[in-house]
Amino acid sequence: MPKSHRIEPSEFPVVRKWPPRHPDRLQLYSLPTPNGVKVSIMLEEIGLPYEPQLVDFAKNDQGSPEFRSLNPNAKIPAILDPDGPGGAPLCLFESGAILVYLADKTGKLLAPAGAARYETLQWLMFQMSGIGPMFGQVGFFHKFAGKEFEDKRPRDRYVTEARRLLGVLDARLARDPWVSGREYTIADVATFPWVRNLIGYYEAGELVGIDDFPQVRRSLRAFEARPAVARGLAIPA
Repeated sequence: MPKSHRIEPSEFPVVRKWPPRHPDRLQLYSLPTPNGVKVSIMLEEIGLPYEPQLVDFAKNDQGSPEFRSLNPNAKIPAILDPDGPGGAPLCLFESGAILVYLADKTGKLLAPAGAARYETLQWLMFQMSGIGPMFGQVGFFHKFAGKEFEDKRPRDRYVTEARRLLGVLDARLARDPWVSGREYTIADVATFPWVRNLIGYYEAGELVGIDDFPQVRRSLRAFEARPAVARGLAIPA
C-alpha cells in the first residue's frame, strides 16, 4: 500500500496569508477580544512557545479563504499547532476547545482525570453557553448599534440575564477563590476576560450593578494581577 502523505505546516493555506517567522512554534490567529485573549492568556500561563498572528477585522481577515480554511465559522481565535497529537500538525478553532487542548497538551490548568476535571469543564461550558453570549448582547444594546433602539426591552432582557449569571458566579466564588475551586484553571481563563470586558470596554458595570457582586470583583482583581494575564491581554498587538 502507498504511504499516506504527511501534511506539513507549510502546506496549510493559512500560512500563505500569515507567513510564520517561527514555523516550529504554535501559531495563534487572534485579536484581543474577550474570546481572543482567552488563548493568549492561556499560552502565557503555560509557557508554551507560540507566535501570534493578528486577524484584522477592519480588513475582513476572518472572512478570507485562508482563514476560513482554518476555521470555516470565520471566528477568532484559532490555532495551528505544528506539533499536535502524534507529532502531526493540528488546526483547531473555538476558544473552549483550544483551552482544553492546551491544558491536556501541557498538563496545566486542568486536572487530567476525575471529578476535578469535570467540575472545571462544567464551569467552562457555563462561560461558553451563558456568560459570553449574554454579556456580548449587553454590549450590543448598551454601547453599540443597539443603544439607538428606543425600545429598551431587548437591552433589559439581557441585563437581567447578565445579572442572574453574575449572581451564580458570585455565589460560587463565595465558597472558593476561583471559579471551579481552590485552584486557578481554564474556567477562570475563559470567564474573567468577559467580566472585565463587560464593566470595562462595554462600560456596563453600573447598568448591571456590578457592585452587587463583590466576590466577582475580588476574583477579577486577582485575575488581573497575574503577570501572564497582563501580558496576554495585549496579544496580538
